[in-house]
Amino acid sequence: MDHTLFPVAGAPPTMRYHQINPDTLSAAESYPCDRRAISDAAELLALHAATYEMAPGEQLSRTYHYHKQREELFYVVSGTVHAETPEGEFVIETGEVFIAEPESPHRVFTPETADSSARVLGVGAPKADPGLPYNPDE
Repeated sequence: MDHTLFPVAGAPPTMRYHQINPDTLSAAESYPCDRRAISDAAELLALHAATYEMAPGEQLSRTYHYHKQREELFYVVSGTVHAETPEGEFVIETGEVFIAEPESPHRVFTPETADSSARVLGVGAPKADPGLPYNPDE
């Protein structure tokens, strides 16, 4: 089952539930890794949610960035990822979570020396808050 909308019998028409298998969604084009947009498939308005599969040497986002308002949470489903920040580099293992608060620059990636790929569930809100490039040398 790839994406099913579950209306609840007898409930008001505004109650909706989704069951989505991210592996059946199309990968985003022009992205540095395999990104599957769960929030787009469910037509969510306030929450960003996607899965990311990063091979060694790939990064999760297009650039080192920050958000003005968005809080982001990255749950490592499998593998190990690194998060570059102005305060240093974090190593996030399977089952751990990395959180970037608003105005906090970050770049999540799988090092080129990694033994395997990593899978991450990324969640953030508000959805409509684009990443702004961050240059650590400025």
